[in-house]
Amino acid sequence: MTLINLGVIIGLFLGLYYLKRKNLSFGKRILLSLLAGILVGIALQSVYGLDSGIIKDTVAWLNVVANAYIHLLKLIVTPLILISIISSILQLEDLKAFRTTGLKIIGLLLFTTMIAATIGAFSALAYGLSTQGLPLGEAETIASQNMTGKLSNFQAITIQEQLINIIPTNIFFAFTGQGQADTLSVVFIAVIVGISILRIRQYKPESADFLQKGVLYLGDIVMEIVDFILRITPYSVLALIAKFVATSNLESISRLISFITASYTAILLMFFVHLLLLGLAKYNPITYIKKAFPVLSFAFTSRTSAGTLPLTVHALEKDFGISKGIANLSASFGVSIGQNGCAGIYPAMLAVMIAPSVGVDPFTASFLVKLVIVTAIGSLGIAGVGGGATFAALVVLSTMGLPVELVGLLIAIEPLIDMGRTALNVNDAMVTALLTARLQHKQH
Repeated sequence: MTLINLGVIIGLFLGLYYLKRKNLSFGKRILLSLLAGILVGIALQSVYGLDSGIIKDTVAWLNVVANAYIHLLKLIVTPLILISIISSILQLEDLKAFRTTGLKIIGLLLFTTMIAATIGAFSALAYGLSTQGLPLGEAETIASQNMTGKLSNFQAITIQEQLINIIPTNIFFAFTGQGQADTLSVVFIAVIVGISILRIRQYKPESADFLQKGVLYLGDIVMEIVDFILRITPYSVLALIAKFVATSNLESISRLISFITASYTAILLMFFVHLLLLGLAKYNPITYIKKAFPVLSFAFTSRTSAGTLPLTVHALEKDFGISKGIANLSASFGVSIGQNGCAGIYPAMLAVMIAPSVGVDPFTASFLVKLVIVTAIGSLGIAGVGGGATFAALVVLSTMGLPVELVGLLIAIEPLIDMGRTALNVNDAMVTALLTARLQHKQH
């Protein structure tokens, strides 16, 4: 039966390839991949059952496509961030221009995160969410213990040490992505290199030109790899979503339907805020949605903001006409700063849910104001990969003096919520780029 399942999936892959040869748009092929993946996942679970060995065998082969694709994305993320930020800085005239652009981008990212935290808190309040009465099984107990362990590790590092750790002692280790602050470390390295070349330009223009050409040549290689990744994206989207649907425990998910509903209510409201901001900046929201859909679809299925970075940069430059400097800076900064879903909505909702269990009234203005501020500050440096939301929750809950072990109660629905959160994170980076371009009149 596994061979039959694989035969059907390969047939769908061939169908997607045929549609590409017929020049069907990338966005439409992504949508068809999503629908096909959902149908395959539902069919597999309906026919064989969740714990079937046939499903496990089929998913193992799906993982060859899905995980290989995710590995490719992780492979290109670090060089893409490094080259993108350096080349972005070199597009600017001087250090003053860099400071102006960078501060606008960071300011917009943090501003939208504060809005997201507010929406998340009020969504939890409106739905009357609480951790009391939530199911606590073996998986949830293990998750709670892991959260407590992560908190101990987090608290063992002072704020001063966390700031210092952003500066790597070994740039090659920072490129491996094994540390908590590696994304910010790569950003730091890129900024230092870019600024250094700008300074060299003032007294050795020939050296600066040589270095800039070298960065551009490396950028050509990176973007060629990105182009290859884009070509295989529809196939991996089908594999990712089919795997997710086929292996999801719908019974466990249904027990926590209120939190799912509240989460997606907050996510959709924040999407609306993004569109409202675009409307105020004289962008057509409908046109934006059409152009951004392929990128957001992949972010939704892959659950990695960092992994979506190549698609984000490509769409901002090619589809929206944003200048290379702003597109690269916004997309790269958006990976680790001010993620609206993972670092804004999610920790704020958890804080409101958990507060009553320790006798704190989440309806008070003092609690809500402190929560929004703490969430915005804590969003700095949240890695754009799976698990970033967990780290954001640790930061916010521990700062607010709330227990973190109760977060394990939500382990059953974490993947489902993370899909929407990731899409919102990426959307925020794209909207920030558009707004920054409008403020600086840098759209081409």
